[in-house]
Amino acid sequence: MLLLAKCLHGRRHYRSALTWVLVLWPAISIPAHAQRAQLDPQKRTKIEAAVSKFMATTHVPGVSVAVVENGEYEWGSGFGLADVENNSPASEHTLFRLASISKSLTATAAMQLWEREQLDLDVPVQKYCPAFPQKPWPISTRQAMGHLAGVRHYKTESQDDPEVGNTKHFDNPIQGGLDFFKNDALLSEPGKQFHYSTQGYTLVGCVIEGALGAKYVDFVRQNVFVPAGMENTQVDNRFAIIPYRTRFYQKTQSGTALNADFLDSSYKIPGGGWLSSAEDMARFEVAILSDKLIKRATRDLMWTPLKPSDGSKDEYGLGWGNGNEGGISSVGHNGGQQGTSTAFTIAPAQKAGVVVLTNMEGVNAGDLAQEILKVLVGTTESAPKK
Repeated sequence: MLLLAKCLHGRRHYRSALTWVLVLWPAISIPAHAQRAQLDPQKRTKIEAAVSKFMATTHVPGVSVAVVENGEYEWGSGFGLADVENNSPASEHTLFRLASISKSLTATAAMQLWEREQLDLDVPVQKYCPAFPQKPWPISTRQAMGHLAGVRHYKTESQDDPEVGNTKHFDNPIQGGLDFFKNDALLSEPGKQFHYSTQGYTLVGCVIEGALGAKYVDFVRQNVFVPAGMENTQVDNRFAIIPYRTRFYQKTQSGTALNADFLDSSYKIPGGGWLSSAEDMARFEVAILSDKLIKRATRDLMWTPLKPSDGSKDEYGLGWGNGNEGGISSVGHNGGQQGTSTAFTIAPAQKAGVVVLTNMEGVNAGDLAQEILKVLVGTTESAPKK
């Protein structure tokens, strides 16, 4: 399975419940960029059935799905509600919190700089990010991108933790994020052990800014989103009026939907602070498969798992996880935080991809993404499973 990011926190104190009826809504029709290839109707029927079953069992209010076949974005749709209170249906254009999928976007931007020889992945991070203090051992950007730097994740999983349930908005997001963890001790010697860390991606964001002499957000927008055709992907700014942004939900043990706890994610944009749609993320998959953003050799390096020196198994590359389900080798990332559960996956050999975005935390979007991928490319049952 692809890595399921542990972005979440403990259960909350539930307040007034919002009761809703699960309805499978069709997508809103919005003009597309251009005429595109059409998904086989039988595959579409199977995918819609899988989404319907997923929604019935998880009680998620809204889901957006998009698929890529033969390296092309073929189909996207929304199901259920983006806003339960206002009865607004979800579509492939609805904007969800990406959560840890953001790491794959950041990693792609970093590899662009490496490809242009503007960033050395193996020198100490302080060359580019002097705001991060020296530690007992040097830390490289490669180690931070592969979660081998020893940088901690969240201290707790509680919404009451001021870091997990951050309410402060940072106009200087990279420095604001660094201030949460920069003075903390490392969990292990860099390179030795895998320690998943959203904070480590704030450090990568700082490195990108130092290598560029420009803002991380601006670079990613101009060098990843624009060439990929991701016209609506943007920072999850709680003050901004953002069309098509979903509402965010959690649920009780009985399955009743509630509004999610508050989060201002401005302190962790590189590792979990972007908003995007299923359509935009499908366009990102197309751009990666067609080598539009980085060269094929660079892409393969980014996807290659690192090797912790303690000898433990590691299926994580640089901002991307590796998986094999039913004989289908894939790369991608899952994510979860307040009000969202997400997954995107690519099967490079088949030039296929899937995006699943939901507006409820604590549900396994990765399982649905894998099920849809099997519909697209089939399975090889005799192949070894990981």
